[in-house]
Amino acid sequence: MIKNLFVFVIIAAFFFVACDPVKNKVKLPVYGNPNITERLENGKVVYDTTDHQVGFFRLVNQDSTIITPESLDGKVYVADFFFTSCITLCPRMSSQMLRIYEEFQQNDSVALVSYSIDPTYDTVSVLKDYADRLGVESSTWHFLTGDKDEIYDLAYKSYMTERPADDPDAENNILHSGAFILVDTQKRIRGVYDGVVPAQVELLMKDIKKLLSETDEN
Repeated sequence: MIKNLFVFVIIAAFFFVACDPVKNKVKLPVYGNPNITERLENGKVVYDTTDHQVGFFRLVNQDSTIITPESLDGKVYVADFFFTSCITLCPRMSSQMLRIYEEFQQNDSVALVSYSIDPTYDTVSVLKDYADRLGVESSTWHFLTGDKDEIYDLAYKSYMTERPADDPDAENNILHSGAFILVDTQKRIRGVYDGVVPAQVELLMKDIKKLLSETDEN
């Protein structure tokens, strides 16, 4: 009897651990090539490895507020690249970003960041009008403009976006991938999603919640 009870407890404990959603949680991957640096320690070369992170930027949002990575400290955020005069991909992307905004607008730990790839046309006033028409607030969703070279460099080197060769709006090397990029509180890329596919955006919103839970555990 005691032996059977002991076996039952062992089996029950196994299923508890296996089914526990916290202990059995699979973390999202970290994207990008890690950075490797070397240093001398006690006369020996030691290699330090750090995860790829979104680099520094200094841009302006629709309310003329300067936004840098520090503005997003402690936040999980979604980034994309767009331009307001686009009539093909961008309106579909914005409608999907709006879904994310409406889902998380009451959560101070989540933000959205949309970088204009046509900053010459997309001035602060143009972005302000665009945001107002969507009915969004800059405290949650930043539409950014600034130096074009800085934005493009950020897109390719930090966010690792790609421009589809068959994109009708890809003239003059315009960046236009349609990707939604999920970034964690440590500025690491944790997911890339197709911003015009509703099912992909559903997955993205679930992954945002995973990252929020991951942050709570740290």
